[in-house]
Amino acid sequence: MGELADQLRVEFDRYSPGGKLPSSRALVERFRVSPVTVSRALARLAAEGLVVTRPGAGAFRARPSSARPARAADTSWQEVALSADGAADLVPRSVEAAGVTVSLAAPPPGVVEFNGGYLHPSLQPERAMAAALARAGRRPGAWGRPPMEGLPELREWFARAIGGSVTAAEVLVSGGGQASLTTALRALAPPGAPVLVESPTYPGMLAIARAAGLRPVPVPVDPDGVRPDLLADAFRATGARVFVCQPLFQNPTGAVLAADRRGQVLRTAREAGAFVVEDDFVRRLAHEDAGRLPRPLVADDPDGVVVHVGSLTKATSPSFRVSALAARGPVLERLRAIQVVDSFFVPRPLQEAALELVGSPAWPRHLRAVAAELRTRRDAMTSALRLRLPELALPHVPSGGYHLWLRLPDGADEGAFAAAALRAGVALTPGRPYFSAEPPAAHVRVSFAAVGGTEEIAEGVRRLRTACDEVFPANRST
Repeated sequence: MGELADQLRVEFDRYSPGGKLPSSRALVERFRVSPVTVSRALARLAAEGLVVTRPGAGAFRARPSSARPARAADTSWQEVALSADGAADLVPRSVEAAGVTVSLAAPPPGVVEFNGGYLHPSLQPERAMAAALARAGRRPGAWGRPPMEGLPELREWFARAIGGSVTAAEVLVSGGGQASLTTALRALAPPGAPVLVESPTYPGMLAIARAAGLRPVPVPVDPDGVRPDLLADAFRATGARVFVCQPLFQNPTGAVLAADRRGQVLRTAREAGAFVVEDDFVRRLAHEDAGRLPRPLVADDPDGVVVHVGSLTKATSPSFRVSALAARGPVLERLRAIQVVDSFFVPRPLQEAALELVGSPAWPRHLRAVAAELRTRRDAMTSALRLRLPELALPHVPSGGYHLWLRLPDGADEGAFAAAALRAGVALTPGRPYFSAEPPAAHVRVSFAAVGGTEEIAEGVRRLRTACDEVFPANRST
């Protein structure tokens, strides 16, 4: 589509302003492309103001605009406007998206994507999603206005998936995990308030907190999850009323909150009069050897301490943004009100498609296939790293999720290593954005889900050997 648009631009001088371009059929035959490609190329040129399309008549070269050339814009006034009211903020609001965009931006061609946060297209249930969307579009009322809380059947499905005594009435359908976390933090903490976070933790959550004027306070995580003793100390020291955690396959460490800590975390929060925001983001990406998973914290919480966030996105596609918020008590109404004010509701066709997908025989088959493939990829990456890059410490191999957390040699510059890796043809994620305060050591996160398969993993690790030899020559293995 892009190549066709470029070719048509070159030929524009052959047509006078207002002159008719060749028909779509002629372009299909001449350039040997599909009608869809022609349609998209003409749409791009129309968006650029180069082409005018007239239904039933065809496409024409646009006439030049008679408007005067615009003067040079001066947006310098915005620097004052955006900061003039910040003097009264207890915590300056800042929107720093770098920690999120590093896993959203597509790497240059030929670069191995070890920084991706979603399943490779070959792992996504594209046919099942397409079929579900097609079926959903034919449902009666599919394009009408849904209930603000979400479709009852979808809320019921999320409630059953959570388990325990959670009911559909305690579930809100939301538009993806990031949106759910934003709603939860806005509902639970006023600007300027401290919010306790795991250390390290998901950079997107830190970005949400800082953009809302909240003050993230780190609580260290070890291989068994957050440490309850340090969590209690943090509540006492800060007076915080919110703790955000990922009890299952934590991002980035992959840790699972130990069974004997689950009750301690809930009791500690309850004694502090605080909420626990449970980001259950990869429950559906457990590996084949994970065994039986612990229930979500909210399933064992009768007192309304936990606000639960669960999503379908990680197990499907980055564009399949359907998630759920679950909570008990008055906080549920506040969550609902904020979500309605922000976005009204999740589009009904997407909710209907989610119902069709999770209710189809293709859904459990997809989850089993992903579980097996993620285990294979994890083992391939783990073996390759230990063989080729022994100087990079791998303290924990998770049985779920899509990434590994590597510690660099003492004194290493993770920024320099990430830059060297990119020069060698590998995109990975530096560890600094995962810490809300000074990190104890240099780390990087490497993903095995966004690449094409085990051969690409092996090639990526081979390239990382080149980066290691450049940045850590003293540690070169013999």
